[in-house]
Amino acid sequence: MKVWMIVFFLAGLSFVTYSQQALPATKQADQGSPPLVENYTLRQRFGIMKEKSQSFKDYKVIKESVLDGVWRIIQDSLHAKDAAISSRNLEIVKMKTTLNKMDSSVKAKEASVADVVFDSTHINVVGVNIGKGIFLTAVGIVFIGLIALTVSVFTRSKLLSRSLQEKKLAVNMIMHEYEEYKKRAMEKQMKLSRELQDERNKLQSMRSS
Repeated sequence: MKVWMIVFFLAGLSFVTYSQQALPATKQADQGSPPLVENYTLRQRFGIMKEKSQSFKDYKVIKESVLDGVWRIIQDSLHAKDAAISSRNLEIVKMKTTLNKMDSSVKAKEASVADVVFDSTHINVVGVNIGKGIFLTAVGIVFIGLIALTVSVFTRSKLLSRSLQEKKLAVNMIMHEYEEYKKRAMEKQMKLSRELQDERNKLQSMRSS
């Protein structure tokens, strides 16, 4: 009987002592704020609760309301962590959305820059895009070909003009020689005609005498 009385006395004493120590923590838990110091972690709170509880052999005497308060604190902490995780997830989603928009904007700008670069390096000829380098090379070749053709035509026309002048000069020389020959032939014919007339006159004079 004495042993059981001692056990009940010690249990009651530890219960009253811990109830007085845990009362502020329980009130703070009932009000929705964490017990003890606000910056304590759950592990630290558990250690404080374990340290301040009364021991009986291998057991700890903890008031049920304190356990309920600690459980509410744990739930609040879990809810806070879940809210923080949800907030972080929303921030991550927003960042991903912003990143996707920035990526789309960068791609659009890159495409615009590519179009500008393409337009600056190409030229549209009869609906066909040709590189400006190739186009300028082709234009240069055509221009050089035209110059060469012009020089060739000019040279040939000059040669033809010279040839025509030489031919004209040759024709003039031939015509001059022909005129000279014709003139000499006329003079010779006239001379022969006079000589023939003289011979006729002499013959007639001889017949008359």
